[in-house]
Amino acid sequence: MIYDETVSNPEQIAESPQSESEQVQIRKAKRERIIAEGGEAYPVNLPITSDIAAVRAQYGHLPAGEYTGQVVGLAGRVVFVRNAGKLCFAALQDGAGNRIQAMLSAATIGAEALAAFKADVDLGDHLFVRGEVGTSKRGELSIFVENWQLAAKALRPLPVLHKELSEESRVRRRYVDLIARPAARDMVRLRANVVRSLRENLHRRGYIEVETPMLQTVASGAAARPFRTHMNAYDIDLNLRIAPELHLKRAVVGGVERVFEINRNFRNEGADSSHAPEFAMLEAYQAYGDYLQMAELTQDLVQTAAMDALGTTTITLPDGSAYELGGQWQRLHLYDSLSQAAGQVITPDWSIAQLLDLAQSLGLDLTKKATSAGRLVEALWEHLVGDHLVAPTFVMDFPVETSPLTRDHREKPGLVEKWDLYVRGFELATAYSELVDPVIQRERFLAQAKFAAAGDDEAMPIDEDFLEAMEYAMPPAGGMGMGIDRLLMALTGQGIRETILFPLVKP
Repeated sequence: MIYDETVSNPEQIAESPQSESEQVQIRKAKRERIIAEGGEAYPVNLPITSDIAAVRAQYGHLPAGEYTGQVVGLAGRVVFVRNAGKLCFAALQDGAGNRIQAMLSAATIGAEALAAFKADVDLGDHLFVRGEVGTSKRGELSIFVENWQLAAKALRPLPVLHKELSEESRVRRRYVDLIARPAARDMVRLRANVVRSLRENLHRRGYIEVETPMLQTVASGAAARPFRTHMNAYDIDLNLRIAPELHLKRAVVGGVERVFEINRNFRNEGADSSHAPEFAMLEAYQAYGDYLQMAELTQDLVQTAAMDALGTTTITLPDGSAYELGGQWQRLHLYDSLSQAAGQVITPDWSIAQLLDLAQSLGLDLTKKATSAGRLVEALWEHLVGDHLVAPTFVMDFPVETSPLTRDHREKPGLVEKWDLYVRGFELATAYSELVDPVIQRERFLAQAKFAAAGDDEAMPIDEDFLEAMEYAMPPAGGMGMGIDRLLMALTGQGIRETILFPLVKP
């Protein structure tokens, strides 16, 4: 193959036309030969004195044909090779995607070392080179190699890097995706910056970060089906956490009045473009707060994270369209917006039969949601209103049946003080004025038990230890939960599997 020495264009990168199985056999044979000849395919340490990013930052401005006199030792993954007689070129790439050219000349390293390079080094290998920093005749920043060494031998070839990997391939082999696609590496850094922003913002407000159990005897704090397991040492059944809510509230009872956790949750439910069985959430609770204060907090957290991670609150989606996270977000009342969309006044007094008739008139089969009027109302609202909300919108005041941990609305009978935040048609966050009366909380749990008996597998179980904690008096409080993965979806326009580094997929 003929390659230009300039390696800044990723479309120049190619791989051998051999089949993968043949390539793996050849590479394994190379490994065996290198070791048999006394070489190292995987050395424990290398004399590295710099890195690609630092060299580019210091010398990236050099004109063509310039030599610096500066000798460095650095390493990177080989993503391009051109063997041309007595002069060879290789492009080395670091984990951030920075690249530099290595130029190997028989006149400098000797014919034997150059022949070994041609025989031993393949695309995908990690390579250490030591040499002077300069630029080629075409202006490519280069290391003029004086000696080289394998840093790690790749036994599998890289994919053709200028061809798009399928989503399935990206998810199943994320390690290859990270090598091949800058956007995959960018997502990792973006997520880290977003989480750092959320954490620092809450710390500035006096919130204390804690950790709560992932293994729980009672899976509660959300309407969801848990994963179940068994602990041999205690001979008890346990659940993987579906939400940290009830343990964080226990902390508030104990006097940790501003508390948050960035946590992993597990729900044994469906998986699609906005749902994953294992996902990350932020939950925060503030004593003497309410759901209105949680709305102000959430808006600031999201807008600050966008500025910290992206430098803007204007989000440009992959299709080129844009929407705005800045400014004051709109607020809709659930029943009012549903009534407007349905063309008739719907109230908390509507029966299951009335709501099913409405659904049928709209061509919707919601019989599986008919365990309560509240679940039907929410399902109707999602279809008629929620799926169409693009700009950030707080949807206020929900049915009591679907919100067993939430305080009754101070002005609207039959409703609770809860909002859901919708962005681009999906729920990003939710918040409550927390229910703190242990007597009413027990009544709510008992009502959930009836829903469970009627076939609702997402109904909350009774948590006696939590009820006992509440009897020591929990102060009035506001609480909020926000999906970290979904926040990345809102900031990038990507599906949930793209925002999670290693999402669970079916084998």
